[in-house]
Amino acid sequence: MLTSLSHNTPVNLDRGILFSVAALGLLGWIMVGSASIAVAENNMGQPFFYFIRQGIFLLMGIGVIAATLMVRIVVWEKFAVWLFILGLLLLLSLMIPGVGLTVKGSTRWIPLGPFNLQVGEIIKLFSIIYLADYLARHQKVMSHVFFKSVAPLILIAVAAVLLLQQPDMGTVVVVFATAVGMLFVGGARLDAFIGLVFVMILAFAAMIWVAPYRWDRVMSMFDPWADPYGGSYQVTQALMAFGRGELFGVGLGSSIQKLLYLPEAHTDFIFAVIGEELGLVGGVSVMILYGLLVRRALDIGQAAAAQAQYFSAQIAYGIGIWLGLQACINMGVNMGVLPTKGLTLPLISYGGSSLLITCMAIGLLLRVDQETRFPEKIGARGQA
Repeated sequence: MLTSLSHNTPVNLDRGILFSVAALGLLGWIMVGSASIAVAENNMGQPFFYFIRQGIFLLMGIGVIAATLMVRIVVWEKFAVWLFILGLLLLLSLMIPGVGLTVKGSTRWIPLGPFNLQVGEIIKLFSIIYLADYLARHQKVMSHVFFKSVAPLILIAVAAVLLLQQPDMGTVVVVFATAVGMLFVGGARLDAFIGLVFVMILAFAAMIWVAPYRWDRVMSMFDPWADPYGGSYQVTQALMAFGRGELFGVGLGSSIQKLLYLPEAHTDFIFAVIGEELGLVGGVSVMILYGLLVRRALDIGQAAAAQAQYFSAQIAYGIGIWLGLQACINMGVNMGVLPTKGLTLPLISYGGSSLLITCMAIGLLLRVDQETRFPEKIGARGQA
């Protein structure tokens, strides 16, 4: 517990969030080390390469949480639109020859020396901040003016188009679904909400239809064993990992699938390695931790809304929806119930951009909680 020593020092940080984040981060670090040992030895000649880097990212993430906690919510509200514009400019910069880094056919990263910045991770958080600002400013008319309920998605659609140029449909799904969820809890008209959901489904269906590789991924979801060494290779290897894990797993470090059988074992498919090494018990424990984190985020949002802190409330709702949705999609892909997407498991998968941006979101969520519960102690209404 942190005790307030100054006007802007955090006090009594939410234990539920701290516990779930610490548990997920620590488990992720351990599992990255276990899942990456073969690929690190094969590619880098150093079996603990990714384990060491993930540990560094974790330490940086703690610093990011602490730094974000020091920034008042009014500052984020003041620069919400500009942050989103910055995100769009970063997405545009990926299209400039020589700026973006292309890996496996996707141009999603800006190389920054030893660290590659994945712009899609930034746009997830900046979209939430932008939408929270919009919903806070228009909350009185959202329930009866149709255009106000759909207008903010125009800029979100611009971001989606730029993301599809990378291509990164997984991030598009997360950003749009989070946006629609925020509009729903933000009081958007029911007919507008239903219409947005319908249009979103049609748009995603069209994107799948026009791209043969996306269509193949959807088809392989229904019968992955029809092509176990082709388009369904990742899914079938993940399913075999879960099958080996049974109830209690084969033991930490004893996975066979991570030995270059399961692609992206330390990133997109790390949940399958958790299932193999820690079994059903380990997998369900991860789900419970995410459930606790999302529940606390929604509770914080509800508490902020009760005090008419609408921007803060939407920030909390958005972060909860985003993290819960992305975790569910990643785990669903690993278990073969959703088409394969290039999405990380928040706080667990290897990756600096994902981990640091998620930590920034956690810091922002904790700040919302602080300003909701202790506005006088930390100067929530003070000058930015």
